[in-house]
Amino acid sequence: MAAPETSTAAVPTLHTNNTVRNAFGGVLSFFILLLIGVLAFSIRLFSVIKYESVIHEFDPYFNYRVTQFLTKKGIYDFWNWFDDRTWYPLGRVIGGTVYPGLTLTAGTIWWLLNSLNIPLSVETVCVFTAPIFSAFASWATYLLTKEVKGAGAGLTAAVLLAMVPSYISRSVAGSYDNEAVAIFALIFTFYLYIKTLNTGSLFYATLNSIAYFYMVCSWGGYTFIINLIPMHVLLCIVTGRYSSRLYIAYAPLVVLGTLLAALVPVVGFNAVMTSEHFASFLVFIIIHVVAFVYYIKGILSPKMFKVAVTLVVSVGLAVCCAVIAVLIALVASSPTKGWSGRSLSLLDPTYASKYIPIIASVSEHQPPTWPSYFMDINVLAFLVPAGIIACFLPLTDASSFVVLYIATSVYFSGVMVRLMLVLAPAACITSGIALSEAFDALTGSIKFQLPGVSTDAEVDAGETSSDTTEAQNDEVKAEKPEETSKDRRSKKSKKKEREHVERPSAKAKVKTKAEKKRLLALPLEASAVSLLLLIVLGAFYVVHCVWAAAEAYSAPSIVLTSRSRDGLHVFDDFREAYSWLRHNTDVDDKVASWWDYGYQTTAMANRTVIVDNNTWNNTHIATVGTAMSSPEKAAWEIFHSLDVKYVLVVFGGLVGYPSDDINKFLWMVRIGGGVFPHIKEPDYLRDGQYRIDSQATPTMLNCLMYKLSYYRFVETDGKAYDKVRRTEIGKKYFKLTHFEEVFTTHHWMVRIYKLKAPKNRIRGKTKKSKSKTSSSSSSKTSGTKKKNPWH
Repeated sequence: MAAPETSTAAVPTLHTNNTVRNAFGGVLSFFILLLIGVLAFSIRLFSVIKYESVIHEFDPYFNYRVTQFLTKKGIYDFWNWFDDRTWYPLGRVIGGTVYPGLTLTAGTIWWLLNSLNIPLSVETVCVFTAPIFSAFASWATYLLTKEVKGAGAGLTAAVLLAMVPSYISRSVAGSYDNEAVAIFALIFTFYLYIKTLNTGSLFYATLNSIAYFYMVCSWGGYTFIINLIPMHVLLCIVTGRYSSRLYIAYAPLVVLGTLLAALVPVVGFNAVMTSEHFASFLVFIIIHVVAFVYYIKGILSPKMFKVAVTLVVSVGLAVCCAVIAVLIALVASSPTKGWSGRSLSLLDPTYASKYIPIIASVSEHQPPTWPSYFMDINVLAFLVPAGIIACFLPLTDASSFVVLYIATSVYFSGVMVRLMLVLAPAACITSGIALSEAFDALTGSIKFQLPGVSTDAEVDAGETSSDTTEAQNDEVKAEKPEETSKDRRSKKSKKKEREHVERPSAKAKVKTKAEKKRLLALPLEASAVSLLLLIVLGAFYVVHCVWAAAEAYSAPSIVLTSRSRDGLHVFDDFREAYSWLRHNTDVDDKVASWWDYGYQTTAMANRTVIVDNNTWNNTHIATVGTAMSSPEKAAWEIFHSLDVKYVLVVFGGLVGYPSDDINKFLWMVRIGGGVFPHIKEPDYLRDGQYRIDSQATPTMLNCLMYKLSYYRFVETDGKAYDKVRRTEIGKKYFKLTHFEEVFTTHHWMVRIYKLKAPKNRIRGKTKKSKSKTSSSSSSKTSGTKKKNPWH
């Protein structure tokens, strides 16, 4: 009886060691996650350190302006706000046309801080919202990856996401755009879905619907979630992985999530009426049919089950055919088949360039180049395939979701460079899994082959403690009836003894596992070299990410810099121009420019604009494009009819700024020509080439955009050499008859012109012209129509 007593005494010791080790691992993981959060926040502060605390890009200025209105007027005025300073003379209903998640989040943070007597300005809160949520996104990545492959993979994926350049580009301090909070909402929604799938908890299913609601409030990319999850559910059903946990994870999301999504004004009934959502409803029907089949299989005999299945399949097919017929009828009645223009651009990459040039004109809607992948995800591009392979060892419901996520995100990122942002979390998760599995294999191989390693049982104590405990408990249970009642042994106790004899001992199990690991172990030298290479790869990734955060993605587009032999040059022309408009024009004056600068003009100059970055009205944008593409007089008539007083153009020919209006001009021609047929792109091209030199076409040399950009340009160097196009311009000396220059910034990057007032009519000339034409006018119809300036 001594051996069992010894083994029994060893059980609490092993259990205590495991408890202590798990507790220490939990505390260590907590502190590592805190450091990862600090890293994710601090690496995004280069823009503030190098420049200043300022809002970046174009769209963030609109979000900042809306947040200012929310904090001043309140939530009810925000929902009912009609903005008459945009899209003149149409205006815009802000509450019903924006995704309010970002604004409400920043407004809530500002309110909480002020409630705690921390007097931060709205601008400061907006600047630092993205870095804060990048830390949240890193923690959400840890939770998601932990559910798939464990805590080690979760920590690795979290630290990779904290530094990945693709995510940094959209979450630096000052990048106050929807993606700042949407990526966190995306990852957290996926985590709660996987958590529900693993646990079957209705509590997590409800939280998943709420997280999906927050995602809908934050970004139009929520359609990615409501299509990816149904794809995964359908994959599980087809591969025979249906379970009640799958049903609980999906059904509440569709019902509750759709109801909540319909509450967002910008979405409304689109949550049930557009083709982007139909896949979720179709899979919702399918999963109920499958659930019903499994239910009747459990209560019927095999013979009755076959009959019932035949009936259910027949009725189910009839219902599905009816639903599909209704959906096809609804889709066919729509010119775009129920899809939005951006969704069609993702499914057919050539759609936007053919039919919606306003979408194709946006630089972030262009397909990425191969160097873009190396720039934005760096070495993760090489680790992703290894992570996909690791997800198949073994393949679970959670790991199959990760494989589906990375496959779809790779496709969409190849269509639109903006969606590299969606690829980044998937790449970090799969790369974290690959690195974690590689480190486990390599360190395990080294540990087995180091001299002085303890016995097999001690090496594998952590992994086999549960088996040892179970075996010892069985021994104790088998010994107990022998000591108490040897004469009254039941059949059950005898059966347990037989099972105990047949069951291998814990030591045998430990030895078997150790032998397997020895067979799979790599040579010591190869393991050490491979481990060193992985560390070097990680160091290279860190260096690249820090460089991207400090140099590539930290500069705000509102303030530009360049380095030359003379040192660092700062170009603050945009704020200089907006400040001039704010202080030297009337409050009610209207400013016309290309739509890229609409948000900044409204937010920084506080002046009414004709078009802005919302691009909801293609005809209005085409009108501005037509004016810029027309001769001076015709352009003046168009702008005058819109009550425009000032025209703003961006010109980079003097300093070499490539993103100016001359480089964007062909898109103005295409968009304008799509609505007004008299604008034809070939008229602006010489032998199919876009030129501004002496070989340029007369239509190009006489259009308004050319004149406003190059007016007095020859006075700068005497040659009128354009540093962006790298040529001398074709028409150097000309005068403006209907516009006058009122302001040009220091580096000529922004030029502002004022429309001249219409000339007064001279009564004598009018009478003279009437007397000359009186004889001929009698034969013509009276009251001729005024010529439309747009045709």
